[in-house]
Amino acid sequence: MFQLALRMVRRRVSSLVAVACAVLGGAAMITATGILAESGLRSHVTADRFADADLVVSARQSVDGPDLPLALPERGTVPADVVDRLAQVPGVVSATGDIGFPAAVVSADGRIASGDPRTAGHPWSTLGLVDDSTVDGRAPSGDEVVISRSAASRAGVTVGDSVTVVAAGQQRTYRLSAVVRSDDAGVLFADDVAQRLAGRVSGPRAETVDAVALSVEAGSEQATTRAVEDELAGSGLVVSTGASRGDAELPGSAASRSMLVVLAASLAGVIACVIGFIVAGALSTSIRGQRQELALLRAVGATPRQVRRLVSTEATVVAAVAAVPGLALGHLLAQRFHAFLVDLGIIPAGLPLTISPLPAVAALALMLGVVQVSTRASVWRTSRMAATEAVAEARSEPRTPSLIRHRSGLLLIVAALTLSVTPLLSRSALGAATTSMAGILAAIGLALSGPMLVSRFSAVLARRLPTGVSAPWWLAVSNTHGYPLRVAGAVTTLTMAVVFTLTYAYAQTTVMSAQDREVTAGTRSDVMIAAPALGGVPDGTVEAIRRIPGVRAAAPVGATTAVWSSRVLGSEEVEALAVQVLDPAAPGIRDLEVQDGSLEDLSGHTVALGEDVARDRNARIGSSVALTLGDGARVKARVVAIYGRGLGFGPLVVSRDLASGHVTGLVDQRLEVRTDGTARTRAAIDDVLATRPGLVQSTEAKGQQRSVPAEVWINVATLAVLMGYLLLGIANKLVATTVQRRHEIATLRLNGMTPKQVLAMMRREAGLVATAAVAAGLAVSAVPLALLGVGFLERPLPDGPWWVVPGTVVLVTAIAYASIVVPTRRALRFSPAEVLSQR
Repeated sequence: MFQLALRMVRRRVSSLVAVACAVLGGAAMITATGILAESGLRSHVTADRFADADLVVSARQSVDGPDLPLALPERGTVPADVVDRLAQVPGVVSATGDIGFPAAVVSADGRIASGDPRTAGHPWSTLGLVDDSTVDGRAPSGDEVVISRSAASRAGVTVGDSVTVVAAGQQRTYRLSAVVRSDDAGVLFADDVAQRLAGRVSGPRAETVDAVALSVEAGSEQATTRAVEDELAGSGLVVSTGASRGDAELPGSAASRSMLVVLAASLAGVIACVIGFIVAGALSTSIRGQRQELALLRAVGATPRQVRRLVSTEATVVAAVAAVPGLALGHLLAQRFHAFLVDLGIIPAGLPLTISPLPAVAALALMLGVVQVSTRASVWRTSRMAATEAVAEARSEPRTPSLIRHRSGLLLIVAALTLSVTPLLSRSALGAATTSMAGILAAIGLALSGPMLVSRFSAVLARRLPTGVSAPWWLAVSNTHGYPLRVAGAVTTLTMAVVFTLTYAYAQTTVMSAQDREVTAGTRSDVMIAAPALGGVPDGTVEAIRRIPGVRAAAPVGATTAVWSSRVLGSEEVEALAVQVLDPAAPGIRDLEVQDGSLEDLSGHTVALGEDVARDRNARIGSSVALTLGDGARVKARVVAIYGRGLGFGPLVVSRDLASGHVTGLVDQRLEVRTDGTARTRAAIDDVLATRPGLVQSTEAKGQQRSVPAEVWINVATLAVLMGYLLLGIANKLVATTVQRRHEIATLRLNGMTPKQVLAMMRREAGLVATAAVAAGLAVSAVPLALLGVGFLERPLPDGPWWVVPGTVVLVTAIAYASIVVPTRRALRFSPAEVLSQR
C-alpha cells in the first residue's frame, strides 16, 4: 500500500502542491504558537541582582486560576523575621533581605541618573548583592547616600559632595559618602532610612522585605534547598533556584510570561479554524482530481477501506514532507514575533524564547491528524460507491449535492449567527472577539452548504439567460450549474478571505472607536503630568499644581491589577482585571458616567465598578467585594459607585488609600489637570514643573485619538500572517482546480472552440466565482458586524477605514482571475491531442 501511494505521489506532484503549501503554512503557524505558549510556561528572565545568590525566597506572585495561574505584576513581600530564621538553617552561609523603592539621582542641570526608578533605592546592607561591591568611601548614615560610579559621573559629584535625590516621592539633598564600582548598585541608604522610605516601618508593608537572597555552602545546594523548603512549609513563600531566580527578582516578568500564554490561547482557535479550512479544501480538490483512478481501483476489486488507506497514506506522505520546512519556518516566525512583542513593550527583552522539540512534535502530530481526518472525509463517498457508479461519476459530479452536508452547513450558519449576538450581551474585548469567530464559523457553514446553494442559484441564472447570449457566457453558466462542488469550493475559499478580513479588521477598529469615544467623553482634563524617570509623581506636586490660578481641578491617577474570584453557575471563576487608582478628587478630571453612588466617596477601602462587571457579579452600592491586589494582598472593599464607561476606563477603580503600599513604585503614576485653557495657566504650570526635575507635561485636545494600543498592533500582525496563509492557500487551490480541467479545455477545443473563446469562458467563470464570493462574504459578515456596531456604537454599522471593503473586493477578484486565467493560458499552450494523451 505504501509503495503504491508513493507512485501515485510521484505522478501527481503538481496537483499536490496546494496540499503541501497548506500543510507547510499550517505547521509553521502551529509551531510558532506552540513556542510562544511553551515560553510563557517555562521561560525565565535572566537574574541580575540575584545572579550570585544560590537561593531566593520570595512571595508567591500568582493566584490559582481555573486553568492556569494568574500572574501578579506587583512586588509581594516576605516577613522580615524570615531573614533571621533562614540564616540559622544548616548550610546557609548568609541571608540578605532585599528592599527596593523608588529613587533617582538628580544632577545639577536637572538630569536624572539612576537605574529602574521604581526599585533603584536599597538599604546599605544589600551591597553584597551587586556584582562588584568595591566601594570608595564609607557606609552611609543619616542623610547620606551611596551611588554607583557611573551615576556619580553623570551627576557630576564626588565623595563628600551634596547630591539631590528623589526617594519615595520625597526630594532632598544628601551627602555622598561613597561610590560603588558596579553600575547596578542603585541608590544605597542607611538601613533605617531605607526602611522608612520604603514604608517598612508602618503601613501594609511594615516589617517586611521584598525577597531574601541566600548563599549556601558549596556542595550542599540540594540539601540546603530542602532544609529551607521545610523551614518555610505552610508559609506560602516560594524558593527559587537556577533560572527561576529571575522571576523572583522581577515579578512583572511572570505577568509577561502569562501574557504569552494568553496570546497563544487566543490565537489558537482562529488559527485552527483557518488551517482546517484551507487544508481540508486543498485535500478535497486533490482527491477530486484523482476520482478516475479511485474508480478504477474500485472496479478492479479494491475495498472501500483499501481506497481510504491508499489516499490517506498518499496525503500523509505529502504532509510529512511539507511539514519539515514548515516546522523550521515556525521557529523563525516565533523569533520574529518575539522581537515584535519586545519592541511593543509587551514582554521584557530579557525574557527569551524556550526552544524544545515539543511544539514541533505537537504541530506535526496535529497536521497529520488534520490531514488524515480531512482525507478520509473527502474520499468517504467515492470509496463506498459501487464500482460501476464510481467509474460513471469519475468525469462528472453528483447531480444532487448531499442534503446532509447542506443541512449541516445551515445549522453551522445558525450557530454562528447565535454566537454573533455576544457583543450585545458583553460589551468587552472578549465579546468583540466572538465577531471574528462567528464570521469564520459562518464561512465554514457556507462551505458545507455551498454546493446546494450554487446548484440552485446557477439553475435560476441559467433559466434567466437572455436569448442570444454569447457562447462563453452560456458555457460559463452551464459549467457552474453542472459542477456545483467544484465551483462551491472556489467560491467558499474566497468567501473565507472576505469574511476573515472584514470581521477581524472591523472588530478591532470598532472596539477602538468605542473606547476612544468613551475616553474622549469622560476625560475632563487637558494637561497630563508624569514622572517616568522618578517612578511616579513626587509628593507635593498635586498641591503645588492646585494652587495655580486657572487650575480648575487636579487629581493623581495610577494603574495596577486586581484578581477577582467569584462563583458563576456553580463554578469558581478567577479573572484578572485592569484597575485604575483614583482619589476623591477624581470627578474634577473624570466623568465616568456614574449611574449610582459617587466617586467622591473613593477613600479608605472602597472601589467603583463598571456596570457590566457589577451586573455580572451581582454587586451594588454598599456591597462588599473580595479582591486580590497586584502584590497578592487579599482585601475586602465596599462598592461606592457604579459607572457606565467601563470600556474606555476599565472595569474597576480602586481608591488611592486601598492601593497604597500594594504597588511597585509610587501609587501616583501621573497627574491629570483641568485648566481654564489659557496660555497664562499653561505657563504657570511650566514654571512649577521647572523647579521639580523629572516631571514632564503633555497636552491632549478634546476628541484627539489615543495612541494605538499594543494589542491592536498584535492583532494587525496576526491578521497579516493569517491573511498571507489564507490567500496563498486559496490561490493554490484555485490553480489546482483549473489545472485539473485541462482535459475539459482540450475537449472544448476539439469541438471547435478557439483559444480566445476558451479564455473568454474562463474569464466569465472567474467573474461569476468572484462575484458570488464577494456577495456571500459581505452577506455572511453583515450580521455579526451589524450586531457588533449595535453593541458598541449603538448603530448597525461597524467603525473603521472605509477602504477595507473595496480593497478586499479588489484583492479577492484579482486572485480569482489570476488563479483561473493564468493556468488556463498555460494549458492552451499544448495541443488538445497532447493533453488528452496524458493521464
